[in-house]
Amino acid sequence: MQENRPLFFKSPNETIEELKDVYFPPYITLAHVFHAPEGWGIRSRVLKQFQLQYNMGGRAEYRIGDRVYETRRGDLVFHRPGEVHEITTASGLQYVCISIVFHFGNETFPIDSLLSSSHDMGNFAGQKLERLLTNLVLAYQQPGLSSQFRAQSLLMDILSELNRMLHDRVSDESTPTQRNNVSKMVLVKNHILQHYSDNLQIKMLEEITGFSRDYVIEQFRNTFSMTPIQYLIHVRVEKAKELALHTSLSIGEIAERVGYSDVHTFGKMFKKKTGFSLSRFCSSLFTQAPHKEDDHKLP
Repeated sequence: MQENRPLFFKSPNETIEELKDVYFPPYITLAHVFHAPEGWGIRSRVLKQFQLQYNMGGRAEYRIGDRVYETRRGDLVFHRPGEVHEITTASGLQYVCISIVFHFGNETFPIDSLLSSSHDMGNFAGQKLERLLTNLVLAYQQPGLSSQFRAQSLLMDILSELNRMLHDRVSDESTPTQRNNVSKMVLVKNHILQHYSDNLQIKMLEEITGFSRDYVIEQFRNTFSMTPIQYLIHVRVEKAKELALHTSLSIGEIAERVGYSDVHTFGKMFKKKTGFSLSRFCSSLFTQAPHKEDDHKLP
């Protein structure tokens, strides 16, 4: 029956009600060491959640879409919701793996910003990542909120460590031109961070880098997974939140401090990026909002 399906076969919104001890994402619905029986395999399966599968012993052929990965001890494979995959194990060798299935709730999580579109994460036999995966399974199998909290924290550590290693791998394989581009994009990022309240124009970023407008945008997106304008808006939103928390400035004054002369434009931008107005953000922080309201109502 539908109710008896394992959590890792369900879509994210179906699992949250059953995850009584989990209060925040990522929601882990399975974390275990699997000892496959002789001849074990999977044919054309599609999960609704993310899965990390780490080879602890034996050999297995992992097919995702039209890509085939021959995995041995230490290899880590990652696949996303909706990806058709198959697993075939080698005869005569017991296949043992760590399997971790998880999701981030009903919200779309930009996982490719962390792990690009890769399936083959690399080989981590005897490395730090193997210890993190093993410790996650141990924590997940223990009862209590503190163990669940530790398991979730370890999963975030694993994703962060994978992101760092994939970034280092790309850096090691990059050309001198690519490394130079990254250095200049860091300059652009720092310039935006220092001058977010100014009337920044792409032309200024062209002067900093010596690149054309389109090339600046392309390279910044390649480096930071967003355009310079998107990063500027991100910085302004975060600075506005800081001012709301640490000062008693009015909303109009906050808007001006982060680079908006028109409070209506600022209000629309803030609500578009966060889903609520700055005044509502303030009311969520304080029982009595300490900020002076402006004469006109924000959008």
